[in-house]
Amino acid sequence: MTTVTPTASTPVQAKGVPAEARPSRRRSARRRSTPLTIAMLAVLAYFLLPLFWLLIASTKSTQDLFNSFGLWFSHAPQLLSNIKATFTQDDGVFGRWLLNTVLYAGVSALGAALLAAAAGYGFAKYRFRGHGAAFNLVLGAIMIPTTALAIPTYLLFAKAGLVNTPWAVILPSLISPFGLYLMRIYAEDAVPDSLIEAARMDGAGEFRIFTTIALRLLAPGLVTVVLFTLVATWNNYFLPLIMLNDPNLYPITVGLSSWAAQAQNGGAGASSDMLALVVTGSLISIIPLVLAFLLLQRYWQSGLATGGVKQ
Repeated sequence: MTTVTPTASTPVQAKGVPAEARPSRRRSARRRSTPLTIAMLAVLAYFLLPLFWLLIASTKSTQDLFNSFGLWFSHAPQLLSNIKATFTQDDGVFGRWLLNTVLYAGVSALGAALLAAAAGYGFAKYRFRGHGAAFNLVLGAIMIPTTALAIPTYLLFAKAGLVNTPWAVILPSLISPFGLYLMRIYAEDAVPDSLIEAARMDGAGEFRIFTTIALRLLAPGLVTVVLFTLVATWNNYFLPLIMLNDPNLYPITVGLSSWAAQAQNGGAGASSDMLALVVTGSLISIIPLVLAFLLLQRYWQSGLATGGVKQ
């Protein structure tokens, strides 16, 4: 009887691991290349460097902003005093701007997500006359810049008497063509037709099906639209600028811009540290957005379909 002795040229199969699988693992290990890692670190630095500069600059006075190295602390950091001065400047108007921004962005994000979910669900699960033309109109609306609609929107709201009110900022932000498109694509797969038919056979109406079943299944898509609209409304500058003329109604973007204009022009109420307050206010303004992403990002990865079916 002839016995075969394994040699260096004879592949030896490890226990439970096919011999042909090992080269693929070696190839996958080789894909983790050093140039790719360096490129990823460069991209990470590109996105984080402005935030790092903002954090450092918020600890400086206006004089230190111009006289010290931009990416490191000055000899006398004063972050807490800058934050206190920001909230006390002009009788604490910054706190009102912050609350206004939370109101505008929060109501707009929730309203836009619900409207986009209802419209997207309707386009995905119902067929009606003009279905294709209406959806193509939505796709065309995505291509229109929001700044191009600002002046017509102002004229319309001026006729309705809504200029210089919170509704002048909230109502235009409720319309999100991109959110509708996203929810329509998501609803096609997230809401099974068989589940809708089963609910209809049990006697549920269309509105009840949408509110009790479809909304649960669309939750990850809803969170995505909420975050997109939240960021867009939070950072919106041009629309509030032309709609509002009362400083007590300003959002953070317009309010900080007015402070920056005062600092540059030396207008009434301007102080020597006004630029430092603008930088510190900018740092404070991004904290709610960061918290929103950290709290809601898990819903992007979680599939809530199981919970919806169990209901």
